[in-house]
Amino acid sequence: MKQNLILDHAAIMQKTKRIAYQIVEHNFDEKEMVMIGIQPTGFVFAEVLKREIEAISKISINLFSIDLDKLNPSDAKIGLDLKGLSLDKKNILFVDDVANTGKTMFYALAPILKFSPKKVQVAVLIDRLHKQFPVASDFVGLSLSTTLKEQILVKLEKAKFSAYLT
Repeated sequence: MKQNLILDHAAIMQKTKRIAYQIVEHNFDEKEMVMIGIQPTGFVFAEVLKREIEAISKISINLFSIDLDKLNPSDAKIGLDLKGLSLDKKNILFVDDVANTGKTMFYALAPILKFSPKKVQVAVLIDRLHKQFPVASDFVGLSLSTTLKEQILVKLEKAKFSAYLT
């Protein structure tokens, strides 16, 4: 399978910094936010994004991970342990590496429906623009129109980040 590099480490870090600045601009009056990264790669991206936000602002980020079956999210339990934290009146930022159809994010939102958050936002490194579910990304590193057969592969390994079109 041929892989075409679309983002190297430097480009991913540049886009992450830009997303961090946008998040701070849209949440400048907040002292605290809740960030929920979608496992596995979305959580790694959330960790990097959290560091960037905290480096440029005084916003405190409470980071959590959510685990769900991305292929069959309605068939499996969605794992989100908030460690007793209520999300009522909180700004919540969901983070994933790639937004394809919106299905993963649609199901990831389910556990927070029992709360009354102040604001819910979505940040993704790459948005594929093939939405089948009513979920839009608020903060996007790269918007990419692809064919339905093409896939995006994001690798976020220690000090070597990359994204490929396959």
